[in-house]
Amino acid sequence: MKTAFITGITGQDGSYLASLLLKKNYQVVGLDSRKYSLGYENIKAIKTKIILEPGDLLDLKSLSNLIKKYQFTEIYNLGGLTFMPASWKNPAMALDINTLGVARLLTVIRDYSPKTKFYQASSAKIFGLPKQSPQTETTPLSPIDPYSVSKAASHFLVNSFRLHDHLYAVSGILYNHESERRGEEFVTRKITLTAVKIKHKLANELVLGSLDSQQDWGYAPDYVKAMWLMLQQDKPEDFIIASGQLHSVKDICEIAFSHLGLDYKDHVKLDKQFSRQIESKSPVGDASKAKKILGWKPEVDFKTMIIKMVENDLQLIKKENNL
Repeated sequence: MKTAFITGITGQDGSYLASLLLKKNYQVVGLDSRKYSLGYENIKAIKTKIILEPGDLLDLKSLSNLIKKYQFTEIYNLGGLTFMPASWKNPAMALDINTLGVARLLTVIRDYSPKTKFYQASSAKIFGLPKQSPQTETTPLSPIDPYSVSKAASHFLVNSFRLHDHLYAVSGILYNHESERRGEEFVTRKITLTAVKIKHKLANELVLGSLDSQQDWGYAPDYVKAMWLMLQQDKPEDFIIASGQLHSVKDICEIAFSHLGLDYKDHVKLDKQFSRQIESKSPVGDASKAKKILGWKPEVDFKTMIIKMVENDLQLIKKENNL
């Protein structure tokens, strides 16, 4: 039986990946960094089928003990500081978790379990303000905030260990991907949840920074399939995973509110304090390499994804408020 280790197992991607690997008959071990206590609801349905081990990306000893104990077949590093604005508040923490955490994992793999395959959750944010569009795996990295700097450094670390120590280590350069399990601080979920609250008269308005901001958005369960596929290849390579299509915040509002029989124009207010001071210029990814080599393609389109999120939030609000 293959054994996989997932950091960030309680998060959106980690929980979907755990379910996928269980279906493929893996033994799944998750890093339980209890001081953060996030997302346990996401793994409620599979908690009895997985192993949760205490540890922390900041603690080399805990990582060493786990990797020595299990000699994992695959490690998926999905843990870290993932909300970009938060990285400005504590850039040192972003680098310690997102970059030095990766260094700790790679060092322990090299020293104690060199046959383990390693997946690093990279990000399209590493391209910063790209001059090339769409971006490919060879687009120059140009990070512009502490989060993307930490991810870019991790990206280079993975490549360094792959070349120097011949580890099977890859980075998945994933563009924005959302789902019913997305945190409420992210704009997609903020829109769908607030729209549902407005529908049930539990909120009066939705305040956003801009309707014009665009992103390449995809559906998280589709993207975790790509993570697994990256570790099933004969040789380690980095891949961009993206929908290749741009959608705006306005598009999300239109789909979410109209699905509820509402007009977003009656409820959305703009406030510049919610706008990011530095924002990438509509990054869009070219996933042709992943489609060719991995045989990967997205299965859930943008509109369907937003409707799924709205329907899920409807059920949550009804349950929480006995509606």
